This record gives sequence, structure tokens and C-alpha cells, in this order.
Amino acid sequence: MVLQLRPNCEYCDTNLPPASTEARICSYECTFCADCAETKLANVCPNCGGNFARRPIRPSKEWRTGLCTAKQPPSDKRVHLKYSIEDVEGLTERVSNIIPQDR
Repeated sequence: MVLQLRPNCEYCDTNLPPASTEARICSYECTFCADCAETKLANVCPNCGGNFARRPIRPSKEWRTGLCTAKQPPSDKRVHLKYSIEDVEGLTERVSNIIPQDR
């Protein structure tokens, strides 16, 4: 299964192109910009409560047959939070002091 490489931050809707070094994802591939992940969400995914990691960058050049953004394109479907900002803040407040491996 290939990562979707979602095109935007679910919180602020900032564009996150496939080569962005600012994209952060959780284990469910929820996608946020580095600023939102670190400052607004305190490393807590508002959808699952997990933590974030830098999203890998898929090569744009086909170094290996069939493996590049041209052959396995990123998603163009924009995703947005399904929770209210107040609900997100509540979850972040409840779990941000718990280390990710103990959540």
C-alpha cells in the first residue's frame, strides 16, 4: 500500500505538495503542517490521539521502475478536520503530557 501524500494540512488547509518537508503524518496518515502539528496540536493527532512524524518524500524521478510520483501520483483529495476546534483543543490538553508510546 502506498501513502496517499495528501495535499493539505487538515487544520489550516496549507498546501503540502509531495516534496514538502513541512508535512507531518500520524500512523493513520492524517496530515498536518509542521506548524499546526507542533504549536496548535502539541504533537497530538486530533483524529486518533497518536503522535506525528515527518512525511516521507516520494521521488519525482523514476529511479526504480514504476516508483515515482508520475507513476504513483499523490492524492488530490483535500481532507479537513471533522472535529470542532474546541474538541481538538480538549483532546490535545488531555493527552499532550502523555508520551506517545503510552497513549
